[in-house]
Amino acid sequence: MPANHLVPPIGDSALALAVRELEPGDETALADLDSDSLLYVAAGAGALALGADSFELGEGAAGLVLAGEEATVAGGARGLVLVHATAGAGADRHAPLGPRETIVSSTGVDAARATGARSFRLLFGPHNGSTRATLFVGFVPPGKAPWHYHLYDEIVWVPEGPGRLHQGDAVTELGPGSAFRLRPREVHIVENTSVDRELAVVGVFTPAGSPSAAYLTADVAAAYSFAGFAG
Repeated sequence: MPANHLVPPIGDSALALAVRELEPGDETALADLDSDSLLYVAAGAGALALGADSFELGEGAAGLVLAGEEATVAGGARGLVLVHATAGAGADRHAPLGPRETIVSSTGVDAARATGARSFRLLFGPHNGSTRATLFVGFVPPGKAPWHYHLYDEIVWVPEGPGRLHQGDAVTELGPGSAFRLRPREVHIVENTSVDRELAVVGVFTPAGSPSAAYLTADVAAAYSFAGFAG
C-alpha cells in the first residue's frame, strides 16, 4: 500500500515521514538506494523480511532498513500501522558506536531522563547501527517546558494526544496521528494538555545523537540557575 506522507520531503532536509496502513496479509516493499528507513509499529502486528531473515513486528517495535537493502513488510492478522521515517544521503553521519540491530522493542529499552519528569526511550541511533538518524519514543508529563530549541533537524509523530505545539505566536493542536517538523534552532514548546497522563511522541532527527540535547533561548535561560536543559 502506498505511503501517506504526513511530513513530505523538502529540499534542504534529509528527513521525511509517512504512515503505511497494511490490511491482514498485505505486503509492501522497502527498497531505497539513497535513504535509510526507520520504522515504528503504531498499531497491529506483522513481519519484516530482510534478506534471508524474518523478524516479528509487534506493537511498539522499531526496525531499521539501511540504504541499498531490500526488505518487505507484511501485515499480520490484525493488520499493521507503520510509521516510516526516512533519512536521505544528505544526512551527516555519526560514527558507529555499536553493532547493527534490525528490530528493537520499545518495551525492552530502558528509559532515560531528559528534564524534570520527561523521559525517552532510544530505539535506534549510532549505538545500534543507525548513523544517519536517531529514532526515539518520548514521554511528556502534563504541562509544558520553557521555550527551547534543538540543533538537529527533527520530525515528530503523535500517537494519541492531546497536546499543543507552540511556535512563536502559532499554536497547533496535536491529536491522534498528528505530525510536525522542527528545523534546527527553531524555538518551540510541546505541551501536554492532559491533566493525568503522559503525552507519548515518536521522534526522528538528524544528525544522530541524544534526544536530550536542547537549549534555552537567551531570555529564558537568564531566568534559570541551571544549565543543560533538554526537552
